[in-house]
Amino acid sequence: MAISDSTVAIIGTGNIGGRLAAAFAAGGQDFLLAGRDADAARKIAADLGGHAEVVSVDEAVDRADVLVPAVWFDVYKQLIAQYGDRLAGKIIIDPTNPVGPDGKGGFQKTIGAQESAGQILAGLLPAGARLVKAFGTLSADTLSAAARREPERAVLFYAADDAAAGEQVADLIRVAGYEPVLVGGLDQSIRLEVFGDLHELGALGRVVTKTEALKVI
Repeated sequence: MAISDSTVAIIGTGNIGGRLAAAFAAGGQDFLLAGRDADAARKIAADLGGHAEVVSVDEAVDRADVLVPAVWFDVYKQLIAQYGDRLAGKIIIDPTNPVGPDGKGGFQKTIGAQESAGQILAGLLPAGARLVKAFGTLSADTLSAAARREPERAVLFYAADDAAAGEQVADLIRVAGYEPVLVGGLDQSIRLEVFGDLHELGALGRVVTKTEALKVI
């Protein structure tokens, strides 16, 4: 299953971007792939059976209806600042987890303890752009390993203020090999980020099926 009526673009060729690219391709989704390192993008695309078209970040922003910036939180903010009104009318997916090293071998939040990246980024977008929090509740390794489980698929939680945008992202979650579960609006984003109660590396601590997910949300 693919989202045939929308042009999807992944911006970023790191761990999450590469894993999402592979997951989308496995689900039959054609998409644009862009990043600062064009050679890295071409290397990823070469293994995806023609599903990924490598383009510049500028072209990805202009052509895509659904954008997945698979980049660090601070880089995401820079991207919004750079492209501004060119993002209007688009669905913008936020997979970010605002964390950094704590100097003790672990991680800590780089924003306030009660702040969420999803709400911060949504507040920076131009009018008409619709942000959906998704694809960030599992680590990069798990994102690959848990896709297309049988007989019951693993869950990816998502949050959206706009119902239509949320439904499109839910379809993309299915393409990636997961069962989408809506947790509410973007005011629930903090639950989907590292240390949140619905994150693999937070209080949830594991991958869950839909049956299990409905017991914890």
